[in-house]
Amino acid sequence: MRKSRFTEEQIVAFIKQAEAGLPIKELCRKGGFSDATFYKWRAKYGGMDVPDARCPMPDARRLRELETENGRAQETAGRGPFGHPCPEHRLRGKALAPQARRAAVAAMIEQCDS
Repeated sequence: MRKSRFTEEQIVAFIKQAEAGLPIKELCRKGGFSDATFYKWRAKYGGMDVPDARCPMPDARRLRELETENGRAQETAGRGPFGHPCPEHRLRGKALAPQARRAAVAAMIEQCDS
C-alpha cells in the first residue's frame, strides 16, 4: 500500500479545519488531495487529536486485537467464547457420519456432566 505524503498531524489539521467551517471543496483544492481522500481520512481519523493519530494502530484495529486476545484467554481458562463450560472448539473436524456425530455429542455431554 502506498504511503501517504501527508503526516497524521497534517491530516488531523485538515479535519479540524473542515470542522471549523472551511468548505471541503476549498480545503481539498488548497491541500492538493481529492474529496474521496478527505472522506477516507475523516472516517479513519475523525474525532482524534494528534497524539491519538500517531498511535500505530487505529481504534478499530486495536479493539479487534483486544477482542481476539480476550477470546484466547477465555478458551485457555476452559470456557468458550460465550462462557459455556463445554466449549465447542474441543471437537475438531467434521463428523461426516451420523454415528460419529452421535458419538461426539455423547462425549461432549460426558465432559459437561463431570
